[in-house]
Amino acid sequence: MPDPSSPETNANLVQRLLADWPDLSGELLTEGLGAYAPAGVPDDHYDELRPAIAGTGYAVLAALAAGQVPSHDEIRGFVGPVARQHAEERLPLPVLMTAIHASAQVLLAHAAATARPDETSELVAVGSRLLQVLTSINLVVVDAYLADSPLDSEREARRELCDALVHGRPAAGLAARADTVVADRYLVVTVLLDVDPEVAPPNMVLHRRKRVLQNALDELTTDITPARFDGVEGVALIAGTVAESDAASPRWAELAAGLTEEFGVGVYLAFLEDVPVGEIPKAAVDAAELGRLAKGLNRGPGAYRIDQLLLEFQVTRPSPARDRLAERVEPLFDQPHLLEALHSHLQFGADRKSAAAQVHVHPNTYTYRLRRIHELTGLDPTKPRESRMLAAALMVAGKWDGLASDARL
Repeated sequence: MPDPSSPETNANLVQRLLADWPDLSGELLTEGLGAYAPAGVPDDHYDELRPAIAGTGYAVLAALAAGQVPSHDEIRGFVGPVARQHAEERLPLPVLMTAIHASAQVLLAHAAATARPDETSELVAVGSRLLQVLTSINLVVVDAYLADSPLDSEREARRELCDALVHGRPAAGLAARADTVVADRYLVVTVLLDVDPEVAPPNMVLHRRKRVLQNALDELTTDITPARFDGVEGVALIAGTVAESDAASPRWAELAAGLTEEFGVGVYLAFLEDVPVGEIPKAAVDAAELGRLAKGLNRGPGAYRIDQLLLEFQVTRPSPARDRLAERVEPLFDQPHLLEALHSHLQFGADRKSAAAQVHVHPNTYTYRLRRIHELTGLDPTKPRESRMLAAALMVAGKWDGLASDARL
């Protein structure tokens, strides 16, 4: 039984709600936004809102504890940024309004359960003040959804500018709309997410990814960044300072790692540096291919420059020689045990014992498989030059899946 003399027992209803708020705010998020999220949205999608919800509720309860109700302008300061974020992410307005009211019901139910028998009048007063706050929240949210955000217009201008430059169209007018000028040279950055192309994520998830990426680019650069991103693939054009246009800067790897954690899927950034504006269309295609190559080679999410994949990039360029090279390994396609042995050989080289262990066979069996590869392809894996040709042929043929990043080419 609580001690009647304890400060917690003597505190009034609002003060006790304020003391409970750290735990209560989590319930509001779970039973409010979380309970009314559109189908397909990840459970942790709203985790980034926890600080905003916690801060807003604490400020409101602190004002009520002082016998005041926050003004509409104060509510707008708390709620406006969160509402605009949801509007940008295209969360349906009815869903958000329902979630807000569900959260309010959680708070009122907790207040009713917490109130002592002698606090009925205070409970009614708290409910009345919370309804005033809820009215202001509703108005702020509706305004955010109806507003033609200058930020949205600015980002749309950047997307249009990027699209024009990537397709080689005149861009001076679009640059003026985006409040910038067309630079002489750019760092061309492509973005690729490692997702299943057959599974389409909810539009809300795609819009959130767009917002997160654009915010990250804005934080990294000091100049206007033309960018377009559909939530799975995209391209950005970095002018700015020398540091910003340096693809070797560790902050790009940090960006890839941060986005991978934020999105919950692998993010591949690929770069071509010092690209003249007239060569952007080709550079954008090549950089996108570089990102797909890094992904296909299982190099892992990260930031990639062409210097890191020079050989692999070159041997996969379209040409008659490339097609002939791919044909050399076609006899292995319907014999996965031979492909597996070849991958292991390319990883371990002359270390026959380790290579055999990798594919779980006796070294003699492994050696026999290498001989069969020689017979079927005409290329001897045990000879360095022909081993390199086999590795290149696998890349060209798209059979590099599982090929270790340290394969001995």
